[in-house]
Amino acid sequence: MTVQQFIKKLVRLVELERNAEINAMLDEMKRLSGEEREKKGRAVLGLTGKFIGEELGYFLVRFGRRKKIDTEIGVGDLVLISKGNPLKSDYTGTVVEKGERFITVAVDRLPSWKLKNVRIDLFASDITFRRQIENLMTLSSEGKKALEFLLGKRKPEESFEEEFTPFDEGLNESQREAVSLALGSSDFFLIHGPFGTGKTRTLVEYIRQEVARGKKILVTAESNLAVDNLVERLWGKVSLVRIGHPSRVSSHLKESTLAHQIETSSEYEKVKKMKEELAKLIKKRDSFTKPSPQWRRGLSDKKILEYAEKNWSARGVSKEKIKEMAEWIKLNSQIQDIRDLIERKEEIIASRIVREAQVVLSTNSSAALEILSGIVFDVVVVDEASQATIPSILIPISKGKKFVLAGDHKQLPPTILSEDAKDLSRTLFEELITRYPEKSSLLDTQYRMNELLMEFPSEEFYDGKLKAAEKVRNITLFDLGVEIPNFGKFWDVVLSPKNVLVFIDTKNRSDRFERQRKDSPSRENPLEAQIVKEVVEKLLSMGVKEDWIGIITPYDDQVNLIRELIEAKVEVHSVDGFQGREKEVIIISFVRSNKNGEIGFLEDLRRLNVSLTRAKRKLIATGDSSTLSVHPTYRRFVEFVKKKGTYVIF
Repeated sequence: MTVQQFIKKLVRLVELERNAEINAMLDEMKRLSGEEREKKGRAVLGLTGKFIGEELGYFLVRFGRRKKIDTEIGVGDLVLISKGNPLKSDYTGTVVEKGERFITVAVDRLPSWKLKNVRIDLFASDITFRRQIENLMTLSSEGKKALEFLLGKRKPEESFEEEFTPFDEGLNESQREAVSLALGSSDFFLIHGPFGTGKTRTLVEYIRQEVARGKKILVTAESNLAVDNLVERLWGKVSLVRIGHPSRVSSHLKESTLAHQIETSSEYEKVKKMKEELAKLIKKRDSFTKPSPQWRRGLSDKKILEYAEKNWSARGVSKEKIKEMAEWIKLNSQIQDIRDLIERKEEIIASRIVREAQVVLSTNSSAALEILSGIVFDVVVVDEASQATIPSILIPISKGKKFVLAGDHKQLPPTILSEDAKDLSRTLFEELITRYPEKSSLLDTQYRMNELLMEFPSEEFYDGKLKAAEKVRNITLFDLGVEIPNFGKFWDVVLSPKNVLVFIDTKNRSDRFERQRKDSPSRENPLEAQIVKEVVEKLLSMGVKEDWIGIITPYDDQVNLIRELIEAKVEVHSVDGFQGREKEVIIISFVRSNKNGEIGFLEDLRRLNVSLTRAKRKLIATGDSSTLSVHPTYRRFVEFVKKKGTYVIF
């Protein structure tokens, strides 16, 4: 396939996925009531909004209610705001803060309608897809070069180790080697960072080293949260600017934004004066009659000015009204001129800030913004590269002479809704590391979990190459003051802090089977939900804190069932919701239990890898081994627990 043919294919796939995502969202809004969508965590009803201020060019509206807000909608998400019918609204904003009873949204305008009894829905943005297609249609030579590597049409240069003096003296050997080889690459390099191996820390060192060599760098990631994390770690170490919408509200993040840096620059004083003058002119203009259709009676602006000049009236409109409208038009013209001037001045200041910054940070999608057009970066660094589709990652890559990607293709790929666009889940990171393993470096020391919890995923997914750092090797709940339980033999074995890896097998129970709700493609398992509930209640009574516990289950209906059963504020998510996160204790419900030995999408072993690698001190999994063991990897997992962990039959 030629590069041009491949680009055409990508454009087609992006269009398919865009349609699938928008249709799925609209279909759900049509199909489900607001209450049902709220139950799924994708809407919040009965909110009252109030304007709480302006920040970085956006209006902040806080939506709250008396009843607690339990939702999947999170900071950084795009939401649709409506008066009850989201299908009739085009009013969108970005969530910037979330509390127990409120959600703060940044919007670019305030609505004309009252902010009472408002509904907020999680929304799919068309902009991201449009940017991807636009970039593909006008792909730069740098972007095409990346595709030539991908298709095997261009051979990459060899990577050599380059000596450097680390800024971060705590880097381990594999992290130093990754930085050294990335510095010694002229075209691209891949940093393979499995769970807890300090991937971001390694990237920060690499970025600082390139800056010290006088390089200008674009740093991106798929999510706002990952970009914000990099901003936090680079702040004060390099001169940087953050493009786009910061999702977490912290002073570093505000100060890093382009909007803040524009407003605090010395040249902005003139703009401030112009804005004060503008406010006065708007106030003065609004004291005159606006030439709305009811007063115009078909007169153009030119005619109104002419009639005012000649002191004429027109079609039932008095001379006085004509004069007032003429004043409104004159002032409005001045207002428009000043607005245009302010915009031009702000663009000049913004352009200077971006030009002078050593490091520019944004999401992959925001790298398409006009402010970055025409800038060629020495290096583009992309975090979360194994979670970004090729059209997404090509946006930043097409802006740099060289790229460094960090990720882990053994964990979850990008989520693709369209069956016809499934090829999009094959990422550039995965394709390049498979084709050119010599252009990658594995970070081999994990700092997250007890050694026993690490051992099976390391053997199964990373050829046994991972090791546990000394400080986490033997960590357990004992270190956090949790004592030995006293509930009776079965539960004491399951919950003992010294038993860090536990599998509760339901294979002998007659009530172990999964079930399916009417009209739902998902699955749930009431017995496993009940086991999870008991585990949580007993852990809490032992002194384990609510926010130490995470519950993972692959099926949405099981997520909902468990949430209904558990009263405590314990996080319950699908596997996707826990990617990149960690908890002291993780409880997994595998759900699948049937007489046909069907395990469905549990066959995607990357889900298993993510599920098993979130726990730091204790992992309790429950499932039916007779169903799970039809798959060799799950069979090996159960055998591993029998041999080295704690295996119990419920």
